[in-house]
Amino acid sequence: MPTIAFHTLGCKLNFAESSNLLRLFKQEGFEERSFHEKADVYVINTCTVTAIAERKCKTAIRMAHRLNSNAVIAVIGCFSQVNAKEIEKIEGVNIILGNDDKNRLVEKVKSYRQNNIINNAVVDISKLKTFSPSISYENRTRGFLKVQDGCDYFCSYCEIPFARGRSRSCSIEEAVHYAEILEKENKKEVVLTGVNIGDFGNGTSETFFELIKALDKRTNIPRYRISSIEPDLLSKEIIDFCASSEVFMPHFHIPLQSGSNKVLKLMNRHYLREEFAEKVNYIHSIMPNAFIACDVMTGFNGETDSEFQSSYDFLNSLPLSFIHVFTYSARPDARAKKFDENIPIHIRRQRSEILQSLSNRKKEEFYKSNTGYNASVLWEETKKNGKMYGFSDNYIKCSRDFDQNLVNAITLNKLEELSDDVFIIK
Repeated sequence: MPTIAFHTLGCKLNFAESSNLLRLFKQEGFEERSFHEKADVYVINTCTVTAIAERKCKTAIRMAHRLNSNAVIAVIGCFSQVNAKEIEKIEGVNIILGNDDKNRLVEKVKSYRQNNIINNAVVDISKLKTFSPSISYENRTRGFLKVQDGCDYFCSYCEIPFARGRSRSCSIEEAVHYAEILEKENKKEVVLTGVNIGDFGNGTSETFFELIKALDKRTNIPRYRISSIEPDLLSKEIIDFCASSEVFMPHFHIPLQSGSNKVLKLMNRHYLREEFAEKVNYIHSIMPNAFIACDVMTGFNGETDSEFQSSYDFLNSLPLSFIHVFTYSARPDARAKKFDENIPIHIRRQRSEILQSLSNRKKEEFYKSNTGYNASVLWEETKKNGKMYGFSDNYIKCSRDFDQNLVNAITLNKLEELSDDVFIIK
């Protein structure tokens, strides 16, 4: 039986896509191995958001080649899309696929193993208009449903439009069909994913709001989560719907990037901080127990000390549950690389540490504020030291003694005992 190992970098969407590809390989008779073990095929699903991610990709390629110099090494995804020529120079790489063709990875690997023919496929993705939804699995309990890809925003720091193309999505009918597949496979929670998911239906008469209403009405999946949605696309009607829905969880991830309007304009973001604050405060007012996370980038060109302090104060003032902190890294194709006022890397790292401390405090405060909350918890199959773990409807991690009968079950529990960022359920 041939063996295969995956190494995935970057966003949750990449991990969902890797999961889908692994599922397809298993259907073809491949057996999964750890990326640190010897395998017949290694797949590196790449990211190009930061220079660090690109360095990690190169390191992973070299490690795979050391583990098995005769293995097929396939490099796919965003870094492949924007810089295939650089990857071609690395010893051991056999297959390079961009984002449009990585769904053909199984046939490419089989062809190479049978005929030793290199058939790389990195094409111009900028004019791509087609899109096919896909599903993937994180574990027995949770599945991902990809309904959108690409982005039309062209933020000045970002290469994603060059790596994944323009915004495109499936139809509502297609999304419902794939959700029904996950339902038949007994997934109790489905995460809706995409690059700019709120832009679902761009160029058609359909909208993201209509999509979530259709999924709520036409499927019997107990829980849905929205992976991430831009503040300017998170409408009041979407928030109100999630507040009234029994299946869309009180969990929002809203990219902010900066709490300074000056920096937001430099970034070419599509909103001001006042709009972001309005959305966060409104969610908190009607769903006080909702988990509200955001993305923030620090050290962007033009972020002075005063702008950073303004951003920190803004974040500190909001009822946020978690801050995903990024340190700015200049990308070759992004406009921001040409900006003046580059921030020294040690300053960027200092600011990241400050924001990470704020995030840790926000998360601790959020957990403590939920003491006494009656939470519905979906229990997962992972067993560690006799314990099992799960997440509440509002994304709080919980633990209890392992019970096989509770795997993939949802229970109602009062959150009372907090220990090391985990509520202990008796």
